[in-house]
Amino acid sequence: MPERIVYLDYNATTPLRPEVKDLMIQAMDVYANASSMHEAGRKAKAEIEKARAAVAALIDAGDSSTVFFTSGGSESNNTVFMTMYALAKTGSRKKIITTAIEHPCVLNSATHLKQEGLDVIFLPVDDEGKIDMDVYKRELTDETLLVSIMAANNEIGTIQDIGLITKMAKAKGAYVHTDAVQAAGKIPVSVQGWGVDYLTLSCHKIYGPKGVGALYVREGAPIEPLIRGGHQERGVRAGTYNNLGIIGFGKAAELALAEVDEYGRNIRRLRNMLRDEIVGRIPYVRINGHPTDVLPNTLDVSFPGAEGESILLSLDLEGIEVSTGSACASGSLEPSHVLMATGVGPELAHGSIRFSLGKYTTEEDVRYVAEKLPPIIARLRSMSTVSPEEAVGLTRR
Repeated sequence: MPERIVYLDYNATTPLRPEVKDLMIQAMDVYANASSMHEAGRKAKAEIEKARAAVAALIDAGDSSTVFFTSGGSESNNTVFMTMYALAKTGSRKKIITTAIEHPCVLNSATHLKQEGLDVIFLPVDDEGKIDMDVYKRELTDETLLVSIMAANNEIGTIQDIGLITKMAKAKGAYVHTDAVQAAGKIPVSVQGWGVDYLTLSCHKIYGPKGVGALYVREGAPIEPLIRGGHQERGVRAGTYNNLGIIGFGKAAELALAEVDEYGRNIRRLRNMLRDEIVGRIPYVRINGHPTDVLPNTLDVSFPGAEGESILLSLDLEGIEVSTGSACASGSLEPSHVLMATGVGPELAHGSIRFSLGKYTTEEDVRYVAEKLPPIIARLRSMSTVSPEEAVGLTRR
């Protein structure tokens, strides 16, 4: 048995906060259909609207009616892209601009629209994960219908300048969507400050339940339902309300907003401590992502001469739970599309580990990882046919 369990995969999902769990247990009796007009239905509806206000506050939406509940980030993102497809079929604008490092649900949605005949551009990024603004400026035209760029990357944590991106897109009359699933709760998020038309959230990334998310839609922005049926969510998203999930989402959002600044300070300190320990104890490592414009909890590290899955399994035997790139790509033999887009070669991309810290990470956890990781890397490198020195030369494609 390992000496301790250290969970460092918070970007994949987070544990349910006790405060959220307690409220959801209390809400077990809020069983009525929120669309019903009787007292029990009105009670359920009131709880849902309370949660909607909390989610709106988390993203500085102002008007809570701009927030629509969904099953999660993937559904929210797909709703935006299918809305654009409907607009493109009848309008003159048929160009979509996104990036090469988006979450698979955006990449696959954009690829689908490309297959349907739309002009889809996947912007390149630099070696720190920032989009190439020169290419972006060149690709923005009067034909652009949508710009969809994630606020912060789920693998390397790089944060984009959504405010500037939006300002440039609006000058061309385009709609703007940002996937803020990884950003919300970790850094301040403001749809009013950024000026976006659409923003995606997922509850299980902020210590709430799985199976519930949200889509912000600016007042007046077009939206087509992905799921058709009843009148729920003013016709934008049909289906009986997930009372417990939404109530839990509201509490998680309320707590995330109250703690975002303190969370950022504390987690960044621990993240930097882990980074410094790794760099100081293990030779030939590469820190991926932007050095400063990065999520406070995310540390992606490449270990030349060691294979990522072997590192992960070895750490798991020590009770340390991490990810090789995005958890959504687990089981894939392909190297991380995010790291490849930053110019990292496939050999080094296969030797990368994402450490994502969270609310319950401690200094003792960081010290434990710093103790257990170096001998694992040394052992794996000793069995490799490529030395770390040679592998460093394979860092670029």
